[in-house]
Amino acid sequence: MRNTEESRREFLISALSAGLYAAGSMGILQPVWAMGKIPKQLVPGKSIYDLSGEVSVDGKPATENTVISVNSTVKTGDSSHVIFAVGKDAFVLRSNSTVKVEGNFIISEIRLISGKLLSVFGRRVEKQKLSLKTTTATIGIRGTGVYLEAEEKQTYVCTCYGIADLQAIGDKSSAERVETRHHDAPRFILADQPAGKNIQPAPVFNHTDDELAIIETLVGRDVPFSTGGYSSPRKTNY
Repeated sequence: MRNTEESRREFLISALSAGLYAAGSMGILQPVWAMGKIPKQLVPGKSIYDLSGEVSVDGKPATENTVISVNSTVKTGDSSHVIFAVGKDAFVLRSNSTVKVEGNFIISEIRLISGKLLSVFGRRVEKQKLSLKTTTATIGIRGTGVYLEAEEKQTYVCTCYGIADLQAIGDKSSAERVETRHHDAPRFILADQPAGKNIQPAPVFNHTDDELAIIETLVGRDVPFSTGGYSSPRKTNY
C-alpha cells in the first residue's frame, strides 16, 4: 500500500494538470501551476507561497520573501492574489481584497475588510478561540476550512468542512451552527432583512477542492475528505 505522502503528492500533481486545463485564464492558481511549482509545506520563516500583481503587507509592497505575522494587514489590487500561511493557518487572498489578522502568538481574529478569502485553520485548544469578522457577520470556528466574500451589506460564507457558529451583526436572532463535511451548508449573511431572516441558504461558488488541498499542504495537512477534483462555478475573475 502506498504511503500517505506519496498519495498526496500524486493527487496534487494531478490537480495541477486538471486545474490548469479547467480553469484557464480565470483560475487563481494557473500562474503557480504554469511555473511548475509543486505545493509543499513552507519552511520555518517563510510566509508566502505565491503572489501575483499588486500585493502589500502592512502598507509595503510584498515579495515572496515578505514575512506575514500575527497583526499584519494584507491587501491585493486588481488582477492580484497572494497565497500565504501564518503559523498553522493558510490562506488565498483574491484580488481587490483586504484582510487583517490579529492575535497574540497565534491568530485569534481575522477581519476581512473587503474582498474574498479562502482559509484553512489548525485546531485550537478550548481556550484558543478564533473568529472571522466582516461588516455583516461574526463566524466562530475551530479546525475549519472556510471561504468568505465580504461586501458592505452581505457576507458569503461556505464552511467547507468543520464547525462554524454564524451570527449576523445587529441581529442576535439570526444565528446558526453549521457542521459540514464537504461544502454542505453555504450561507449568505445579510444586514437588511427582518429579525431572524439575515442568514439564508446560498450556492457553492468561487472556490475549489484543489485550492483547499494546496493550502492545507502548505501547513503540513491533508483535506479531511476524499479528493475528487471538485470544482465549483466561478462567477468572477480572481
